[in-house]
Amino acid sequence: MLVGGLAAVLVLYPIAYLVQASLSVGDPQARPPEAYGLDNYAGLGRYAHIFGNTLLVAALATALAVVVGFTMGWILSRTNVPGRAAFEQLMALPYYVTPLMGALAWALIASPSSGFVNQIWRALGGDGHLVDINTPWGIAWVMALFEGSVAFVMIGAVMKSMDPAMEEASQVLGAGRARTMLRITLPLVLPGVLGAAVFVFAEMLGSFSAALVLGLPNRFYVVTTAMYQLVSQYPPRFPTAAAMGVSLFAVMFAMVWIYRRIVSAGTYVTITGKAFRPRAMDVGSLRWPFLGVCVAYLTVAVILPVLTVTYASFQHLTSAFPRAANFTLVNYQTALALDAVRSALGNSLLLGLATASVGVLLMGFLSWLIYRSRLPGAGVIEYLVMFPQAVPRLVFAFGMLWAWLIFPIPIYGTLWLLLIAYLTVFLPLGLRTISGVILQIDRSLEESAQMCGATWGYRLRTVTMPLLKPGLIAAWLLLFIASVRELGASILLMGPKAKVITPAIVESWFSTSTELTAAMALLQTLAVVAALVLLFAVARRAVQQGGE
Repeated sequence: MLVGGLAAVLVLYPIAYLVQASLSVGDPQARPPEAYGLDNYAGLGRYAHIFGNTLLVAALATALAVVVGFTMGWILSRTNVPGRAAFEQLMALPYYVTPLMGALAWALIASPSSGFVNQIWRALGGDGHLVDINTPWGIAWVMALFEGSVAFVMIGAVMKSMDPAMEEASQVLGAGRARTMLRITLPLVLPGVLGAAVFVFAEMLGSFSAALVLGLPNRFYVVTTAMYQLVSQYPPRFPTAAAMGVSLFAVMFAMVWIYRRIVSAGTYVTITGKAFRPRAMDVGSLRWPFLGVCVAYLTVAVILPVLTVTYASFQHLTSAFPRAANFTLVNYQTALALDAVRSALGNSLLLGLATASVGVLLMGFLSWLIYRSRLPGAGVIEYLVMFPQAVPRLVFAFGMLWAWLIFPIPIYGTLWLLLIAYLTVFLPLGLRTISGVILQIDRSLEESAQMCGATWGYRLRTVTMPLLKPGLIAAWLLLFIASVRELGASILLMGPKAKVITPAIVESWFSTSTELTAAMALLQTLAVVAALVLLFAVARRAVQQGGE
């Protein structure tokens, strides 16, 4: 009850202020509102095209991301593709490359006027542009590349825990590999696939950086970029922005309801008391095309964007045709000379560690409460913790700004407020990652331990937690990276002495050069990779010492 109550407070406290702001029809700067009404909602009709843009981009990006996540998860978890262990580790790389960095890279690669591809096309005699990344398909493409790794982690964690005997039985009875995957594997991992789809779609609804970088050149707005304009203009139109955010509640609420209906309609248990050993299927000569799929995805999602941003960061003026005189180190010298950049990087890494560590404990208990306990109202808790994903983080941050500004403890403008914000907005990420695995663990395992006299804490520590290990590790990793790269929940809540790196990169994008922004984005990525290498080394040493 304590954990569930804490989650409810984290979510409902700022949402109450957000709803209050959406109902304000008096002075938009007054707190509390001078008058209440529905005028802000009635006026949303003029933004119907923006809502349509948002749903279109989110649907396209989700479909692409889930296809990528399931395909890569199946190849690397269920087949004997060469180097699958290495590729499984490399699949986290697209998530390390932030969407902001990816959007900057693809803007350099495929923008219609100055993109490298189009520069080369025109140099070869072509007319106009060959590709245009500043379209709904282009925005969805960039968003899906970097959220596809999230879907892979969530779906792959479930596939790892699946008993291969069912797939083997299907093949013994004459079913081909494709039929086995569609008729056996996919239904059994449906909770993970649905969880990934729900989370990724909600993430796409609240996506900000890719739509900002790629959409504004064509004045193509989605909800988040429209709200950013409403909040940034003078005077700011906070009530309208809040109404646009609150209007997305119904979409997310319906998605969670559908998810629970599908999950409760069938059984997805594949881990029982009967022992099994995960085994990969022998796909014969298909392992080489599958290897090509893995290499192609990592190339377009990681190698090409990183090389592009790296190249741009060393340029005086970015061009598709390199010249020796155009190379320089001044962008890095400028970035590293700024105290604000160094401080922002340190704060981001510290917040990432704290969010991941506290979040795994909190979200692990929440997953157990929702799917294993007999606590009344467990389903209500799930709806509550999914609300932050229904509200774009920029607007949710606005609710938190006013909610915590009047809080008796002065935490506004500090790292503590950012930690609370991260734990709140990433509740759905941790919950979906862990719950996808928890649904596959047969209750009989915990019940058997209970019949043998094990207490609740002992059962949780010796039975449930070891089986949840893949989901817990995946959740910790995702929370760390998500915190370091977070933009929407940071840009309104950071204070002068509590700056973080991603908003600093956005400020550079709007106020300085593309080349300096590229250098800062690359420094952020390198800092995250270095921190993760160090953390993995410490964890590996701890495991080795524990085994001695």
